[in-house]
Order: sequence, then C-alpha cells, then structure tokens
Amino acid sequence: MKLENNLGTDPIKKLVIRLAIPAMLAQFVNVLYSIVDRMYIGNIPEIGETALAGVGICGPIVTMISAFASWIGVGGAPLLSIRLGEKNTREARQVLANCFVLLLGMAAAITVLALFLKEHLLWWFGATKANFSYAETYMTVYVLGTVFNILALGLNQFIICQGFAKIGMASVVLGAVCNIVLDPVFIFGFNMGVAGAALATVISQMASCAFALIFLFSKRVPVPINFGGYSFAVCRRVLTVGFTPFLIIVFDNVLIIAQNVVLQRFGGNEADILLTCNTIVQSLMLMITMPLGGITGGTQTILGFNYGAGDSHRVLQAEKQIVKVCLIFTTVMFVLAQAGCGLFVQIFTREPLYLSMSQQFIRIYTLGVIPLAIQYAFVDGYTGMGIAKMALLLSFIRKGIYLALVALLPVFFGASMIFWAEPVSDVSAAIITGITFAMTIRKILERRKAELRFR
Repeated sequence: MKLENNLGTDPIKKLVIRLAIPAMLAQFVNVLYSIVDRMYIGNIPEIGETALAGVGICGPIVTMISAFASWIGVGGAPLLSIRLGEKNTREARQVLANCFVLLLGMAAAITVLALFLKEHLLWWFGATKANFSYAETYMTVYVLGTVFNILALGLNQFIICQGFAKIGMASVVLGAVCNIVLDPVFIFGFNMGVAGAALATVISQMASCAFALIFLFSKRVPVPINFGGYSFAVCRRVLTVGFTPFLIIVFDNVLIIAQNVVLQRFGGNEADILLTCNTIVQSLMLMITMPLGGITGGTQTILGFNYGAGDSHRVLQAEKQIVKVCLIFTTVMFVLAQAGCGLFVQIFTREPLYLSMSQQFIRIYTLGVIPLAIQYAFVDGYTGMGIAKMALLLSFIRKGIYLALVALLPVFFGASMIFWAEPVSDVSAAIITGITFAMTIRKILERRKAELRFR
C-alpha cells in the first residue's frame, strides 16, 4: 500500500501544496456542474433568461441537499484523521463504517422529504409565476439522484483525509467531464431543456459515486469501507463535529434564499431581471468559494492528523502555509472578477440589460473576496481539529452581519443595494476571526498536549 502523502513526516509546505492544489482543482471542476447547466440553460432560445432564474431558485435547495453529505463527510473525516494520528486503526475503521451507513440513511430520508415538499420549497424560496415551471422540472429530476450526490460528496472526504488528494480530485473530475459532455446532448440534442440539464447532472453524480465506492472498497486505502462496529456514540460524535460545517452551508443557502425573496419583494417590475442577475453573480461566487473551500477542506487532514498526534509545531506551520495559499488564490480571483466579469456574464446571456447589471453587481459583490482567505482558513482549521463550537460561532458572526444587511439595505436604499451585504460582511468577519484565532490557537494546542500526557 503506497500513500500519496505522509501526514506526520512530509515537509509541511510541500504537503499543504500537494493536498491543497488537487482539492482546489477538484472543487473548481465541481463548480462546472452548476455553471455548465446554467450556461446552456441561459442560452435556450426564447426562454433562456426566465429558465435561468428558475434554476437559480433551485440552486440553494440543491446545495442544501449537498450539505447533508458534508454533515457526515466533514464530520467523520477529521475524526478519522485524528484516529490515524493516534495510530488507532481500529477506531478509524469504525468511524468510516458508521459514516457509510449514515450517508445511506440520510440520502433515503432526504429524497422522500424533498419530493414531498418541493413545490412549497420553491414558492418559499422566491419562485415567481414566470419561472416556477422551470424550477419545478429541474428540482424533480435532480432530487431523484440524491443518493448518488450524497454518497459521491460524502465519501470523497474519506478519500482525501487518508492522503489521496489526487484520487479525490479524479472522482470529481470524472463527474464534471460527464456533465459537460451530456448537457448539450440532453438539453439540445434530445430537446429536453431544463430536465435534460438535471438528468445530465444526476448521471454525472452517479459516475463519481461509483468511482468513490470502488476505491474505498479496495485494498489501496489504509482504512477501507467495512461493515460492523456500529455505534450510537460514534454516530453522535460524527454528527456533532459535522454539525458545524452543515450549519455553515445551510445558512449560506438561507442567506441566498433570503436574498432571492428580498429581490422578489422589493424588485418591483425588475424582480425577474434581478433574480437572473443574482443567479449569475452567485455562479461566479461559487467559482471563488468552492475552490477556496477545497483548499481549506483538503488540508484539514494535515491539521487533524497532527492535532491528534499532539504535534503543535506542525499544526501552526500548516495553518501558516494554508493561509498563504488561500491569500494567493483569493487575490487572483479578485483581479479576475473585477477585470473579467464581462466575459463571464456573456457565458449566460448576451442581452445588454442583463450584461450591464450583472457586471455591476459582480464588481460590488466581490470587493471583500481577499479577506475570505482568513475566514475560510481559520474556520475550517478549527473544524479540522474538531473544535466545532468555535468554527460555528465565527461563521455565524459573518452570516449574522450579512443577514442584517440583506434585510435592511433594500428597505432604505432599494433592492439593488442588497449586493453590498457580501463585501461588508466578508471584511468584518475576517477581522474578527483573525483576532480570535491569534488569541486562542496556542491555548487549544497546549490543552491537547496535556490530554495526551495524561492518557
């Protein structure tokens, strides 16, 4: 058995790069699932812009479904890393066995609930009479593939956390390539429209799921999927650690939903136009936040492993390198967003009004992108070490600021001012998170050393 990376002995700088880059690229490619769908949908003759607004309404719901995969995957992966750092293979196997069952059960429950509640959800989350039929069609097909989505995303965390970042990337790339190939075939070739886009995504997720299952049932991994050792205590621990990233994703989507609802309410005659522009803005933000989350999520295993081993020096070294990589990425994306947003918008539409408004909103929305490096690196760093309460608190501070601004700005200044909520909350939260991390991290690491000494 050959490991790609030795989390306890490889040089930290090289280790961070080797784990961060594949994870970042995997998430960047993963964004293509939604971007490609929206690109083709936006270019459907006559109905493109309206259909795009409908799919945009589905976006937060789709991501919220994926959040359940993160609840288990991001909840279990740090625990598995910590157990490997402690050289406790038996409990590491137990963690993965319990997580696999949790993923299956959660997928089944979500499929039933989502199909039952889909119409209510779409109306609650900002659908209009003009775009409801497109949103409902996309949602129905997508939900039927929930099990593949949840297993592919959740199990990928257990591939990466064992040091196989390239394999994790390959799983995501496989699905994205399938989606890119199948989208035009189903949407235009078979004239399926919005339903074709959803079906292409489901088949692509099926491919990623099969890849992850084959790898994790093989002998190539230190901890493969196995059966037995089921424990309520282990499940509770996984759900407790994963609840923080789950809530973070859920509330991210609650904020987007709130934004859609506010735009619908205060947008007047421009409501559908603003919803379409917001779909384009959120598509670009996915190209920033998902790869950024890939960097910080992919490197969590370094923090978890060395935190489990009580190696404070390597934890601090790793966090320093993670922040550097994040800052480089967010700086590059800030420049591209400000300078190249016109080209990005043209992927979705060529209508002059949509082009002008979307570019303006993107430039406003991305003003605080660079400080996001601090927020993501430290919040996900706490999560990787199992410090869930601190991660949740710092994430909620950012979201609380954002939600307050989303509620207040349109009331006093008009619907379009809602796009200023993002940069203000990003900068404010990064300052608070940076100060908090500097004040607490050494105490946390010293406490971990003391725990190991008294075992």
